[in-house]
Amino acid sequence: MKRLHVSVGVTNLEHSVKFYTTLFDAEPTVRKPGYAKWMLEDPRVNFVLDSRGCKEGVDHLGIQVGHEAELEGVTKQLARAEAPLIEQSSAECCYSKSDKTWSLDPVGVRWEVFHTHDDIAWYGADTNPLHAPLNDTKDGCCGVTPSVEAE
Repeated sequence: MKRLHVSVGVTNLEHSVKFYTTLFDAEPTVRKPGYAKWMLEDPRVNFVLDSRGCKEGVDHLGIQVGHEAELEGVTKQLARAEAPLIEQSSAECCYSKSDKTWSLDPVGVRWEVFHTHDDIAWYGADTNPLHAPLNDTKDGCCGVTPSVEAE
């Protein structure tokens, strides 16, 4: 089953956590230094606040999938839409280990489609290609060099 993902960069995490806890009427599901995540069922969303160097405001949108076949399916849909793609295997980022595909929509909105395999105790060192052009082979922010690109 798929879940919408929204990642928001913030400078004052505590202030933002208070706001979203009130808005969602729920405490964060995950709370770590510089990071808070809500896994909500209504609305069905994986909502993240991150104060670890992301730009302030909506950083990216995404779709969290339940298994590898769904990840492959959405990746194929993005390829059919002629969207640029970057795939990451076993990325360790945001206290999770996930396989991911990154893309851009026609106006430059960055999208992440991912299947999480496991939670990890650390934030993770894998870069997030969201912070570099999709055709750039240098590491970005959230260290993986893009392995696959589609045009």
